[in-house]
Amino acid sequence: MPKSQIVEIAKKVCPSVITIVVSKDLPKVEGFYYMPFGGREFVVPKFDKQKEKTKVGGGSGFIVSKDGYVLTSQHVVADTEADYAVVLEPAKKYPAKVISRDPISDIAILQIKDKSFPFLELGDSDKIELGQEVVAVGNALGEFHDTVSSGIISGMSRAITAFSGLDGQGAQLRGLIQTDAAINPGNSGGPLVDMDGKVIGINTAMVMGAQNIGFAIPINYAKRDLEEVVKYGKIKRPFLGVRYIILNKEIAKVHKLPLSQGALVVRESLGEGAVVPRSSADKAGLKEYDIIEELNGEKITEENPLGNILQKYKINDEISMKVLRDKKEITLKVRLEEKK
Repeated sequence: MPKSQIVEIAKKVCPSVITIVVSKDLPKVEGFYYMPFGGREFVVPKFDKQKEKTKVGGGSGFIVSKDGYVLTSQHVVADTEADYAVVLEPAKKYPAKVISRDPISDIAILQIKDKSFPFLELGDSDKIELGQEVVAVGNALGEFHDTVSSGIISGMSRAITAFSGLDGQGAQLRGLIQTDAAINPGNSGGPLVDMDGKVIGINTAMVMGAQNIGFAIPINYAKRDLEEVVKYGKIKRPFLGVRYIILNKEIAKVHKLPLSQGALVVRESLGEGAVVPRSSADKAGLKEYDIIEELNGEKITEENPLGNILQKYKINDEISMKVLRDKKEITLKVRLEEKK
């Protein structure tokens, strides 16, 4: 009997799929003691003054170049104070440097150092079709290495709100690939590949309480990030320099705002100012409580937020912003600059 095509794909893909280990220096627990409270006793840990390296999380990723560039999901490596290591196989563990984090697309790029690594070829996610067979690879639950599951593309251009396990923050992810190939905790950051073994997506999320509903970030979203990191050593993105909330009918009603869509320029609670000093927005004359309605004629909505629109432009592009200020519409010209 001929071997299954999935067997051949697994042999091709698994050597380049890695485990990402997240560690932090945390106080060492040297014992426990009982503390009476409200007529009951509670077990409380006793911490040593010394700290020890403790594993606090993990995920999957995959190598995309001979010299050790690794793609994963941004939420896997979101903690900027943590240390990261890559486990290629039980006997091979490498310290990993996070080169870039792209929270808008939930993509991160790491690098590990050695002479030569096995790596995966990137496909073209613009050419995928509904019903197409796919294979998801990762380290399920952070324990079961080289977990392979197969399925089909069951939806395209999906939008979800994904929540990070680290801080509970929600992020709007759009344009996702939906698949019924099993994606479990720990699989995040692993590759979704076509039947040629080429990567078409990065596994990112599943729906809790539902079966056979998983999502992947189209690999074409990551290609631009990867090209910039290889060329410049970092992601070069235009930076507007405003803090804002995306409006909807509920927010507009509660705060009695004149518009129910757009980006309201406003600072975070007890946070820094709404407009970053000397940024593109500051130079263009944007002010707190302005509502940015459009960029170059493209309306800002919950489905098409400001961050997504900005991704379409490059550093030094000049764009026109339609802004509502004190119930009057004005037009501002802004030249996008790189974030310093």
